[in-house]
Amino acid sequence: MDAVVRPVVDPAFAVAAVAFLLGGAGLGACSGLVPGLHANNFALLLAGFAPAIPADPLLVGIAMLSAGVVHSFLDIVPALALGVPDAATAVAALPGHRLVVAGRGRETLRLSAVGSALAVGLAVPLALPITWLMVRGYPTLRTHLPLFLGAVAAFLVLTESSRRAAIGGLLAFLASALLGALTLDVDPSAPLSTGGMLAPLFAGLFGAPVLVDALGGDGVPPQADARITMSVRDLGVTASAGSLSGAIVGYIPGVSAAIAAVAAMPAVPPEESDRGFVVATSGANTSNTIFALFALAALGTPRTGVTVALDRGEVPLALPILLTAAAMAAAIGFAVVCLLGDAYLRVVGNADYTTVCVCVLLLLVALSGAFAGVVGVVTFLVAGVLGLVPPRLGARRVHLMGVLIGPLMLG
Repeated sequence: MDAVVRPVVDPAFAVAAVAFLLGGAGLGACSGLVPGLHANNFALLLAGFAPAIPADPLLVGIAMLSAGVVHSFLDIVPALALGVPDAATAVAALPGHRLVVAGRGRETLRLSAVGSALAVGLAVPLALPITWLMVRGYPTLRTHLPLFLGAVAAFLVLTESSRRAAIGGLLAFLASALLGALTLDVDPSAPLSTGGMLAPLFAGLFGAPVLVDALGGDGVPPQADARITMSVRDLGVTASAGSLSGAIVGYIPGVSAAIAAVAAMPAVPPEESDRGFVVATSGANTSNTIFALFALAALGTPRTGVTVALDRGEVPLALPILLTAAAMAAAIGFAVVCLLGDAYLRVVGNADYTTVCVCVLLLLVALSGAFAGVVGVVTFLVAGVLGLVPPRLGARRVHLMGVLIGPLMLG
């Protein structure tokens, strides 16, 4: 309990904490800008190296949390720069890609940064009431988890835009659930001992298909100014909805920030659907990172890669210190998105786009092999083929989260 009440005014500890905070932020910035490197896998890598660091576990925890928060700000950058379709097929692309094709990529980066920053700001007033509610409701949720997750899957299917899309979403959910059931419990022989099957699964389902579809694209076109055109009211409402959804799913196993963003979409004005989706997704993503920390403290159950790393590293859950670190990391993440995001778009836009996409695909294969060996590469290829299916049936790729939801429903 001593670590929980440690005074941050201790000069030696404060200096060390800032150093670890900045080091973690630097690692998070690097990982966030690497295409295909999921925050969970990066956090587990940190967990593997943590025991070798001769420092107070709380300081190591500050670095881990800082890395996770900054990563949640920056992973939008490669997602926008890579996988951009040509103008003719942009209507079927992700909302962020449609904005990039329209020359609003710089605005999109700032919308994402604002959504993430507001999520951190909202975490303070939302933390106590949401944690109070979830702690009291968790036993019931845990008892009826398969029913709840089934309701989530039904919600995703029923909110599709057409009957064909709904059927496609259901098929994608069932197929990805089967893939998860067959692979998640595999213990692969791999170069990285902290690896696992999540890396090839997520890279294949959500990363590779976007790149494959964009191989014939025109790349990143010239981008206009960075001015945010979304009204302050719409921006605040959308960010709040995404943050609230992300906060709630931070306590629920198997439900991702992407699903939280879908749940927040009714609050998005129809005329701002693309911008609203970016803001809601970013808010949910960062909010999920923050509230998973509260879930770990209140329930003792890690929900994200970062909280698994904190749990494995036996980091004291000194919430005031860790939340201060998260807020400072958020400020760094916001600044880095604005400073590096535009240059990232410009560099990718001036490169040979087909070559860039092929190189990133090869990088995803290498990451899959590093985390899960030969089994991981095969899983990546199978997941990549499956990931191509939903858009061709008019459905959202979020149904592929069945890879986690399905096995959890089966216990």
